[in-house]
Amino acid sequence: MRKLTFGMNLSLDGYVAAPGDDLSWGTSGDELFGFWSDRVGSTGLALYGRRLWEGMNAHWPTADQQPGATPAHIEYARRWRDMPKVVFSSTIEAVDGNARLVTGDAVAEITRLKAEDGPPMDIAGATLAGAAMRAGLIDEYTVVTHPVLIGSGTPFFAPVDNWVNLNLVETRTFPGGVLLAKYETRR
Repeated sequence: MRKLTFGMNLSLDGYVAAPGDDLSWGTSGDELFGFWSDRVGSTGLALYGRRLWEGMNAHWPTADQQPGATPAHIEYARRWRDMPKVVFSSTIEAVDGNARLVTGDAVAEITRLKAEDGPPMDIAGATLAGAAMRAGLIDEYTVVTHPVLIGSGTPFFAPVDNWVNLNLVETRTFPGGVLLAKYETRR
């Protein structure tokens, strides 16, 4: 059975995006960027909701060809392109690159993918992850908290019907006051 992890940057007040899908509030640095790049490099399959997919796919397929691309950005772009992806959407008709589109029941497809043997999967996009969260499919939460309050936007955690008990398995501090906390779901 595959492990499914939900991990994203979030504000101290729990949002992954400010209104208008604004992500400019996040602090960045080489160490944190390296952490995310290594995660992409070790992910066997990434599951994307439409909005996050569109944002990532607008930038990363050609990011390594942009003027001033750093070696770290070049490596991330290569890893992102190479990583197999499944995009869940009922509003788009096609995806490109190393991705396939699922327009049907996301929870059923994620359940099927989890039952397969294979490397770990990441789920990205708060709406898609919320559906997997409510279905009890997420095995690990990687919470990367930035020291900023943005007041409203897209929350990291979706409402759940039942409590989800977690075990803290890792913490790490990054420059700029960014804190990583990794939790496993207690089953």
